Amino acid sequence: MASTAPEFIQQCNNKTSFISVKALTESPELNSIPPSYTFTTNPRDEIEADPDDDDPIPIIDYSLLVNGTPHQRSKTIHDLGKACEQWGFFMLINHSVSKILMEKMVDEVFAFFNLKEEEKQGYASKDFMDPIRYGTSFNASMDKVLFWRDFLKIVVHPEFHSPDKPVGFRDTSSEYCRRTWKVGRELLKGISESLGLESNYIDRTMDLDSGWQMIAANLYPPCPQPELAMGMPPHSDHGLLTLLMQNGVSGLQVLHSGKWINVNSTPNCLLGLVSDHLEVMSNGKYKSVLHRAVVSNKATRMSLAIVTAPSLDTAVEPAKELLDNQSNPAAYVGMKQRDYMQLQRSNHLYGKSVLDKLKI
Repeated sequence: MASTAPEFIQQCNNKTSFISVKALTESPELNSIPPSYTFTTNPRDEIEADPDDDDPIPIIDYSLLVNGTPHQRSKTIHDLGKACEQWGFFMLINHSVSKILMEKMVDEVFAFFNLKEEEKQGYASKDFMDPIRYGTSFNASMDKVLFWRDFLKIVVHPEFHSPDKPVGFRDTSSEYCRRTWKVGRELLKGISESLGLESNYIDRTMDLDSGWQMIAANLYPPCPQPELAMGMPPHSDHGLLTLLMQNGVSGLQVLHSGKWINVNSTPNCLLGLVSDHLEVMSNGKYKSVLHRAVVSNKATRMSLAIVTAPSLDTAVEPAKELLDNQSNPAAYVGMKQRDYMQLQRSNHLYGKSVLDKLKI
């Protein structure tokens, strides 16, 4: 297997060809990871994950937000704001996406990753604005260390796109994205109110009628040396809010109060992650959550993230209604969503290195 890493790098220089982690793990000769996937300093050692943290992850009941009594809704909005402020993260239960649809979506994502490699390679691209992109690592052409992860990213709003295969992917993803788009916008209404703004403030100022919604499906195959590799390093997401589900295999960790917290994969539960543009818009009151993906040698993990973001031409800046020149001045400069995504793609993915560039 010593030749695998050079072969990968050589093919990465080709704009439409690379060796996926899935293909790598299917080699009968693989018993250790290639050097290009090895972290010289293990990110897991920075802050040990706490499996028995006594500070429970916030749980938000979506049904009380949209159909509860005035008292129930008011309390849910308060709890949602508290979760965004103290964690940047929450578990969402009793949402309007059915268990059957979630399971079908997981099946279709796996079916895509199980296509023949040459079929998937047709969607390989280095242009981050391409509506459908299949790839590996984060930015394999510039990553100093490769991540143990293959991905499929699809823009589904304001214009819907889908790969041609597998045959059921288009219909299932269309329905899943439609329902999660509605959930995301309802959550952002509650978040607006939790900030003391009118309910449609974020929806209106971020131009969500033309907003950017994207599927980001991640595949983390079993790793022969999981202690040396990383699925994804600590990072925060672009956009306003990310809704994430997993396939029953845990691997997500979020940073809370200086400790990494393991987030178990709970059936029929969506995970809400505050993203960078919500931090900017709230002028730092709500912090985007640092999270990472660790890998195992036992099972394949799949995560499916739905990103809800402003329209590409919306300049995201702190809400003027939240500012005071003396006690709470603007802490971030404004930047268009399109430019922020370009900045993210041109940087190494680690921590909040991109968001930090916007701080005043």
